[in-house]
Amino acid sequence: MSLRPGAPYADRVEDDGRTLVYEGHDLPKMLNGANPKEVDQPDRNPSGTLTQNGLFADAATGYKKGASPAERVRVYEKIRSGIWVYNGLFELVDVWTEQSGRRRVFKFKLQIVNSDSPEAPLASTALEDDRVIPSGVKLEVWKRDQGRCINCGANSHLHFDHIIPYSKGGSSKDSKNIQILCGRHNLAKRDRIE
Repeated sequence: MSLRPGAPYADRVEDDGRTLVYEGHDLPKMLNGANPKEVDQPDRNPSGTLTQNGLFADAATGYKKGASPAERVRVYEKIRSGIWVYNGLFELVDVWTEQSGRRRVFKFKLQIVNSDSPEAPLASTALEDDRVIPSGVKLEVWKRDQGRCINCGANSHLHFDHIIPYSKGGSSKDSKNIQILCGRHNLAKRDRIE
């Protein structure tokens, strides 16, 4: 997903980050083919197999009908070219299509899950309502910390870290409480306040 200006899809965040509305995928670009932004998003490939849109739609429909549990999806957000951050584990709970200009696009509704355990009830997500760091905060911290670990200057395997851990009341919405750490320093810090 991406919320940055100029993103190719109209994704959005609702309910203070607890709910994501994700737009489906366009047709792949093909030499001498139609402009993918001018044709309906497909649910099937030319061979008849399901596209990613079709797979997501089937999973959401199965959940809505009570035939299967909600599919769990790890959501990553593209905040800049080549920079993706983990936004959490979400459950796919709804699907619909809507008009976007002259074409139909898929929309998928995902709701945040409290933990990676399969037993985590969806109702417990109220406790996680602001754990996801908003895109604007991530971009502000990225610029301030110059895309590097504040401890060692590494520029790969980076994490956005809560200075005062979320579990101890630290805010995800205040850039002053977020810093960039490399994986090694983030794992060493864990949930301590330094």
